[in-house]
Amino acid sequence: MNPYETDKLVSEYLLFHYGEPHEVLPWDFGPASALDYAVRCVSECVDTTALPKNARALDLGCAVGRSAFELTRHCAEVIGVDYSHRFVGAAETLARDGSLAYERTDEGSLTTALTARVPADLARGRVSFEHGDAQKLRSSLGSFDVVLAANLIDRLTEPAHFLARLPELVKCGGQLVITSPYTWLEEFTPRKNWLGGFVAGEVRRTTLDGLRTALSGHFDLVLTKDLPFLIREHARKFQWSVAQASIWRRK
Repeated sequence: MNPYETDKLVSEYLLFHYGEPHEVLPWDFGPASALDYAVRCVSECVDTTALPKNARALDLGCAVGRSAFELTRHCAEVIGVDYSHRFVGAAETLARDGSLAYERTDEGSLTTALTARVPADLARGRVSFEHGDAQKLRSSLGSFDVVLAANLIDRLTEPAHFLARLPELVKCGGQLVITSPYTWLEEFTPRKNWLGGFVAGEVRRTTLDGLRTALSGHFDLVLTKDLPFLIREHARKFQWSVAQASIWRRK
């Protein structure tokens, strides 16, 4: 079964995207700088001053939607796409109702009832969510001023197919933001399709090297930055990771 269709992952991602700091991290000594990742993918990576008045944004691998909602601060229309039906269903409920109840795992079968809420100052009506495969997106999507792909590329079977579609999706002068911790696993991506994380000949090839090769014909790399993030599994177990954000401008 796809783990992203389970109650466990839906709850973990609702907490990851919408949890208040004290709900996610009860320890004063914890990595507080890793909180609010879905918001920081927008606030720290998108050049909002360069966006036109009626900007369109596409959030690929949107999960339960927090980055897509955050994009409404700056964009007139936002489309969120995810391969998980459960994630899309949760995001659609949040777009419709503004909130969604869920259970946080604390220890064993002990849980705490929480509610994910979209901030009241965000325009939920500007967002639509749909199920889709980032490697086989529908042809009618159109083009966008911002495309965000957060923690997506290392979960695709054929990431090169996804990258090949991006020049069509991003308008000239538009922005592309790709973030990932580059956790390449054969259970998701056959080794022959990895963008990096291996030695070719005698040369170490990183994922950023692979992105440059795939994208440089149509995009200029503006900058890279490190984005820590924290996913809580239970009260005493967390995934602390550091994604690399690469920010590109369409030629």
